[in-house]
Amino acid sequence: MKIYTKTGDRGETGLVGGSRRSKADVCMDAIGNLDELNAMLGKVLADGLPQKIEDICVTVQHHLFNIGALIATPPDRESKVELDTSLVSHLERHIDTLQQDLEPLQQFILPGGCESAAQLHLARAITRRAERSIIGMCDQGTVVSDDVLAYMNRLSDFLFVAARWVNRESGASEQPWNPNSESQD
Repeated sequence: MKIYTKTGDRGETGLVGGSRRSKADVCMDAIGNLDELNAMLGKVLADGLPQKIEDICVTVQHHLFNIGALIATPPDRESKVELDTSLVSHLERHIDTLQQDLEPLQQFILPGGCESAAQLHLARAITRRAERSIIGMCDQGTVVSDDVLAYMNRLSDFLFVAARWVNRESGASEQPWNPNSESQD
């Protein structure tokens, strides 16, 4: 199987079932953001994470492919994948478990810390963009499962807590946001 098909050379791409869309379509924007998020998680995983977080992130990568497939399936077609309704509660349990080891937040913190935590913060920001693009699809009339929307929202929460937990495990400190910070000239 060749990797190039030449079918996208004129700015269109195919959806499940063969219909074509502009690569600038809001649906393709959402799929691209999900792909970028998945690639970012791949980067985080390649650089190494504690096993507890690694296992969850690999599972999330599979879920992101499923969400992409759901979004790429036109409403008149039946999807070959599903997003299990229990996945949101699974993420919530992971968040709750990780938070048991963390000091409660008293103020906002800046993204950063150790390399893995900083990358998890970046993945969180990409998740928020992907979520916004999926909501953009909804705003234009595309019906997207409430489970997908809830999953994306909870995933960003998980990645934030995972970044904090990884910082704690590595001994890196969190930098509190100082709204009155002066530049260091």
